[in-house]
Amino acid sequence: MNKFYTVIFVGLNLGLAWAIRGSFGHEWGAAWAGGIGGLAVIVIFNRQDWNQKAPLIAFLSAIGWGVGGMMSYGKVIGYTNTVDFGTGAYGYTMLALIGALYGFIGGGFTGLGLESSAHKKPDWAALITQMVAGAYLSWGLLIYQLEWLMTPPRSELWAACFGASAALFWYFKRNGFTNSLRVALYAALGAGFGFAFGDFIKVTGGALGPAFNWWNVMEFTLGFCGGVAMAYAIATSRWDTSSNVSSFNNRVSLILAFLVIPFTVYVNAFDSESMVELAERLDLKPTGSFVLAQQITALALMLIFAIVAYSIWIAARLTTQVKSQVLLSLLLVNYLLFVYLVKGIFKMPIDMGNSVHWYLPMVIAIFFSWYFVRKQEVGTVAERKEFQRLPWLYAGLIVVLLVISYISIHVYKLPS
Repeated sequence: MNKFYTVIFVGLNLGLAWAIRGSFGHEWGAAWAGGIGGLAVIVIFNRQDWNQKAPLIAFLSAIGWGVGGMMSYGKVIGYTNTVDFGTGAYGYTMLALIGALYGFIGGGFTGLGLESSAHKKPDWAALITQMVAGAYLSWGLLIYQLEWLMTPPRSELWAACFGASAALFWYFKRNGFTNSLRVALYAALGAGFGFAFGDFIKVTGGALGPAFNWWNVMEFTLGFCGGVAMAYAIATSRWDTSSNVSSFNNRVSLILAFLVIPFTVYVNAFDSESMVELAERLDLKPTGSFVLAQQITALALMLIFAIVAYSIWIAARLTTQVKSQVLLSLLLVNYLLFVYLVKGIFKMPIDMGNSVHWYLPMVIAIFFSWYFVRKQEVGTVAERKEFQRLPWLYAGLIVVLLVISYISIHVYKLPS
């Protein structure tokens, strides 16, 4: 039962964060969500060696899950809105690929942070160099030489993420990071399934369901399934005692995760033009005062949450377990308040047809999933067949994609 609550907890955290990320987009929004997912892992597994480096894990998870934010997928989603089986199957398959690339790098970086020990540490400089080289080579070969265009005329940076993932896979194999590879493969499977199945929910919901932001449901499903799969892989692997990290590295990671990433999101999301459009849409006067209030409030919240997070982490009287729990709460609540501000939720009546109004109930669900295992260290038990099951699971994913493609084209024929 503990394993059930464990994977649900991580899935709900990353799912909610990814749904919120839909209002911000791109690399930095995904990075904030990834940091929440990484901290959720630390909090729910409650291992002393992992709690000790919670800020570093949060930052590594943020970078890993954030890399995929460069990929464009709007055009691919359009392929699934069809009555042609081939076109629909292509769309769902490519969405699964994009989701898998998100999950592989995100899960892989999270796994590396957990697996690093006194006897086995990743050479980050070499790894990043190899991933950048792999990204450029793959992008050049697939896009400019073979001209395998997935999303014309939009960005084809999926090919760069594919090359970076291939380089990361090779690094895992060469250097014996078995657990990290397993986490990456499961996270890729979960996020790939989640993205494709989430889009299937969007298509069927749009045709059969009530008026709702089904696109946001799709975003939640990607994060939820990716988080569940990542947590499952962690829970079913045997981990050596993780190496300690310096106080300096933790503090720098804390500043990056709680200040640099949120500030970049702030700059991109709370620009004056976007806030003026929001004021006009909500018919709020005077516009200038509203815009200034939103910008100042968001900036103040970001600074307050960052200062509190830093103060909590350096507090000598608190245990690392409590510190990790507070850090997760701060990062998640700050992201929640950011989306409330950028959407003008505080100026709108409650409407459960608006997906954003479901975020707070999800926070409550996250609390209850944590409550049942809060006083325990969730054990991790290695499965005898660590990788043998994965080919069958990936084969099953292909079957699922074909089935939902068939159902989708018939549902899409129905009047919306």
